Order: sequence, then C-alpha cells, then structure tokens
Amino acid sequence: MELSDLLIFRAVVEAGGVTRAAERLHRVQSNVTTRIRQLEEKLGATLFIREGKRLHLSPAGQILLDYAKRLQALADEARDAVRDGRPRGALVLGAMESTSAVRLPGPLSDFVQQHPEVCLTLKTGNPQQLAAAVLGGDMDAALVTGRIVDGPFEREPIYTEELVIVARAGHPRIGSKKNMPPRAIVAFEKGCPHRARLEQWYTERNSMPVQTIEITSYHAMLGCVVVGMGISLVPRSVLATFPERDRLSVHALPRGSDCAQTDLIWRKGAMSPKIQALIRLLKPPA
Repeated sequence: MELSDLLIFRAVVEAGGVTRAAERLHRVQSNVTTRIRQLEEKLGATLFIREGKRLHLSPAGQILLDYAKRLQALADEARDAVRDGRPRGALVLGAMESTSAVRLPGPLSDFVQQHPEVCLTLKTGNPQQLAAAVLGGDMDAALVTGRIVDGPFEREPIYTEELVIVARAGHPRIGSKKNMPPRAIVAFEKGCPHRARLEQWYTERNSMPVQTIEITSYHAMLGCVVVGMGISLVPRSVLATFPERDRLSVHALPRGSDCAQTDLIWRKGAMSPKIQALIRLLKPPA
C-alpha cells in the first residue's frame, strides 16, 4: 500500500465520487477507479458501498479513512521537517567517560532547552567503540580522543585536554627518566587512549607496570589512587570534580605528550541540523 493510494482514496471520499476526485487530482476517471479497486484488492476489503454512481464508505473504508488522514499528516510533517532545517527527532551522542562527566553537562542542558523537539540520548565508551557505533548507524555523532581513521568520518575539533599523572598525596616526583616509575597503574579497559598514553610513557622509560587495575569510572579510579593502589593518567579537568583533590599529587607529563584533542565525529555526508546545533554549543568561542 502506497501513500499515493491513500491520497486517491481520500480524494474520492472528500469529493463524493470518482468523477470529481479525478478532476481534483487531474487524472482520468478510469485511472482513479482502477487505483481504488487495486487498493481494495491489496487490503482484501471493500472500501465503498456502491449504489449506482453513488459511493458510500463501508465500515472498512471508514477505518481506513482515519489512518489515511493520520498518515498524510505524518508525511506532511516529515516533508516540513526536512525543508525547514530545524533540529528535531532523535539524537544519539557518544562520548568518553571523562568528557561525559566534565565537559557535557552544561552544554547538553543548554541543548535540551534550546531544542525541545530533539530527543537526546548520551552513551559512553572508548573511542573505538564509539567510532564503530557511529559507522554502524547506532549513534549520530561521538566525541573521541586519539587516532580515528578519517576515511568514513567527518570531524570537528572541540576540546584540547591537558593530561597529568596523579598519585597519592606526598608521592615522590614522577616524570624523571632516572626515577623508576610506579609499578601499578589504575586505568580504564584497553581501548582507552589515556591508558595507552600512560603505557607509552612507561615504554619510553624501558619499563612496564607490573599490575593494571581496571576501573569503570573516574571517581572510583581517583579513589584508588588516593589510597596508594597505583597511579593514573587523567585529564586535569577531571580533578575539579573530585571532592578529595587535596589527597592527590599531580605530576606533569613531558611537553608534547601532555595534551589530547577531542573531536566530534559523524559519518561522512551525514551532517544534519542536529549536529550543527550541537557543534555550536560544544565548541568554545574563538
């Protein structure tokens, strides 16, 4: 059943017959009659009670008329939505844990208030998971850090994060190649770019952590660092949200490895008014 079938059916009902409907639709009468009969065959129901040249809606026709009106209204709404360019509909956004916790609450609150016709969903994951979800159509866009192949994506730089190593308060200075690095790290699962950066930092010192304690949230991770379970590498912005910040020591990374760029990515050719509106709120003024 096609939308055009329903439009012809509705025209016949509203015009009071095939002849006037054909005139209104600029079709020949035989074409309208054929389309109505084909629609009845598709549905397996009689839509009109025929009394000579007069047509009256059957019970099945009355039911279909209600659906025809709703479907046409929905089609008109879809056409208008595409044409007017307003952000509307579902928007599934992905982000890393640190970005979700620190960077997004304010901008997303503004986004929801400014664009009430958008139904926003936020999901977290590591960059590889997020990129796969965007490519697979499960997410509209995602905020990622680290190397993501450009080929299937378009991107917009959003944030630059300063990265630091954190340890318990009073921990000896970390960073010199002369000092043996701590033997345990606290990190997210493999795939986290900050974990990869910390492991690279160890490799440059011809060492590797004896133990990696995997944690699923930054506050739990920092809590483990506070009690001396190991060290971690985090965006400095995360520390502002941690209530026991004074129980941590912060150690700088070498210049050149102390920053990470976060980009918003989306499928190539899939830019939409929703993503454009999101970029305007996420990207700090120049």
